[in-house]
Amino acid sequence: MTVGQFMRLTAIAAVTMAASISLSAQWMNYPTSGVPKNPDGSPNRNAPAPRTADGKTDLSGTWELEKNQPCPPGGCLDMEVSREFVNMGWNMPGGLPYRPWAAELRKARMAENGKDDPASNCHPAGIVKLTINPLFRKFLQMPGLLVILNERDTAYRQIFTDGRSLPVDPTPTPNGYSVGKWDGDTLVVETNGLSDGQWLDRTGSPLTDAAKITERFHRINYGKMEIEITVDDSKAYTKPWTVKVNQFIALNTELMDYFCMENEQDIPHAKGK
Repeated sequence: MTVGQFMRLTAIAAVTMAASISLSAQWMNYPTSGVPKNPDGSPNRNAPAPRTADGKTDLSGTWELEKNQPCPPGGCLDMEVSREFVNMGWNMPGGLPYRPWAAELRKARMAENGKDDPASNCHPAGIVKLTINPLFRKFLQMPGLLVILNERDTAYRQIFTDGRSLPVDPTPTPNGYSVGKWDGDTLVVETNGLSDGQWLDRTGSPLTDAAKITERFHRINYGKMEIEITVDDSKAYTKPWTVKVNQFIALNTELMDYFCMENEQDIPHAKGK
């Protein structure tokens, strides 16, 4: 099965199993405060990025991923997904640098139509999958801490910017342990202590407990944030690799509580070969 065939076969399952809220259910039309405006009163998304009291770029806001892979008509509950959500290496010549066992595992997962994807089975998605998930995420930036609230499974992530170091030999968790420091206007975040067995995308690219992840968050302007993700996992890949995704400010809306297992009825019907 080719990646293109897999994308078509799993486009509906990818989000239908992992998300049961349509965009029409969002808390709509409550005005976002502090939005810069154009002369005609429309949001000026190209305005300079806001700053915190200490002069750092303020990443706060509700964000959504760039959506460039439309679902089939009537599929994905009217949502679109990113190419990275389906295949992290779609834009890399030759794809991701898998070790042989990882390439075979991904091939087997694709042959099973991704039915064992942890996120689609209501297990934690991990920080990479949460970043490329089509549901909203809210950034709350404060002195010494950046909190990311994920609409998916009402999950949270903490990134400490108070100068602490990464823990040594930590107990693995789905989100791991994250610390950040500023490099000019870019927040550089390092994460370790990630649990084994995560899927990075719907094609089943693996992540092991040897992985370290570096992210670079750069708010280009008021309306756009660029996130560069580098995965260094010597167990699964022959070398570190990097992808870059864009997120855009979501205005006049709010997060809605969503929990994957609530009234979940799709998992028993997931089909493999």
